[in-house]
Amino acid sequence: MTGPEPIDRIVIVGGGTAGWMAAAALAHALQKHPAKIIVIESSEIGTVGVGESTLPTIRGFNSALEIDEIDFIKSTQATFKLGIEFVDWRVAGHTFFHPFAPYGAKLNAADFHHCWVKLRQMGDASSLEEYSLPAMMARQGRFAQPAERPVAPFANYAYAYQFDAGLYARYLKNYALNRGVSHVDGKIVDVKLNAGNGFIESVRLQDGQETAADLFIDCSGFRGLLIEGALKSGYEDWTHWLPCDRAVAIPCASSGEFTPFTRATSLDAGWQWRIPLQHRTGNGYVYCSRFISDDEAVATLRARLDGAALAEPNVLRFTTGIRKKLWNKNCVALGLAGGFIEPLESTSIALVQSGISKILTFFPDRRFDEREIDEANRVMREEYERIRDFIILHYKATHREDTRLWKMCREMSIPETLERKISLFKNRGHLVTYAEESFTDASWITMYAGFGIIPERYDSRVDTIEENTLRRAATQIKDAIRVAALAAPTHSSFIARHCAALGEKLDRG
Repeated sequence: MTGPEPIDRIVIVGGGTAGWMAAAALAHALQKHPAKIIVIESSEIGTVGVGESTLPTIRGFNSALEIDEIDFIKSTQATFKLGIEFVDWRVAGHTFFHPFAPYGAKLNAADFHHCWVKLRQMGDASSLEEYSLPAMMARQGRFAQPAERPVAPFANYAYAYQFDAGLYARYLKNYALNRGVSHVDGKIVDVKLNAGNGFIESVRLQDGQETAADLFIDCSGFRGLLIEGALKSGYEDWTHWLPCDRAVAIPCASSGEFTPFTRATSLDAGWQWRIPLQHRTGNGYVYCSRFISDDEAVATLRARLDGAALAEPNVLRFTTGIRKKLWNKNCVALGLAGGFIEPLESTSIALVQSGISKILTFFPDRRFDEREIDEANRVMREEYERIRDFIILHYKATHREDTRLWKMCREMSIPETLERKISLFKNRGHLVTYAEESFTDASWITMYAGFGIIPERYDSRVDTIEENTLRRAATQIKDAIRVAALAAPTHSSFIARHCAALGEKLDRG
């Protein structure tokens, strides 16, 4: 029986958000481990840097690194995010909100969405949003952090951030460098593989410098310099389910609407994001190139900006899908190098975070046990697939048939896993939960209700509640939420009072 053969050197190829998240997290987690961590990035190669909207899991990531929330917000020009507003997705003129919170409260052990279905059958026209505190705050442009000990179930909600991804990468870079991570600015021109086992031995830079390591983390973006360029891991294309293959991004000057949420607006050939930061607003058009040209997409986005454009359009080309192996031999792919699911639900940074977690969970020694690599690949792939299904639902469930894209999406076949989820919910409001789910039951309920997928029946336990009692309980929840939402400060005033970035004057609310 032999002991472990510890990893001595880790090379992260590529900086940007993924690279510096990995460097910071590994530097923190391996404080008592002798491994040397090196980040190699080229100042000649730009980063994508359009992902500015996150999920609540980012708070856990920052907290694990012992990052001060106020300092982080000021340093990254961040704002708060209570969820995502979806405009014109179901049909033109219809809007719904995706909050990071459950709805209402259980009544007689029945989940609240079952109570809501019965209330609808009783003639109550209340929207599901009226039973969500963060949704009601967001509608009024207000924000408050949840209490540590919520007094009611509906007061238990989460929040995320909207921030400048470039500033976040810089923030984590400083964090990592201060904890001993080495940084090399150079362009990789060759990757050396071991002739016997095919593992990566080293990378060679343009200036001739060669860097060897035991573990390599590929954060090189869409090109996948190591995971694909060197190891030929293969790529599984999901374009037949997620047809958008391009995006154009243009930041603009801030407008008067300083919203505590991201907005996703359905357009003829895709959808537009709007992400308000303290110093500017991020905008982008994600589209299918079969139905609109790049020039038309740029013109469409320019015409929809809230303020003056602050940069030239940045057009990105991508193929939705996943590497057939996210972990291949002694290389793990993170971020765009591993796969791409369009940014509709702000999952890109969350998937980087999850990938880092898997590296730490299955942290190898130099023998790289294939059984553990296979298991890491299995759980990472399942997480991608669960997110994929959630995003596909947004396209498949639309009622729009006014353009070629949306008509095609309504008619397309979908994965069996998603088909089963929809079918069981339609029947009796049953929520299917698979392994490695990234989105909660409440998020699935939001999408079903938002797209008009209402159960035909409800949990029979609801019928044990007398109808007037049910109406009264629902009204009490709505009233309490309305009062609590009105008591919250405006988003702008909250930031101005607690965490305005240096030099920013936020007097819009």
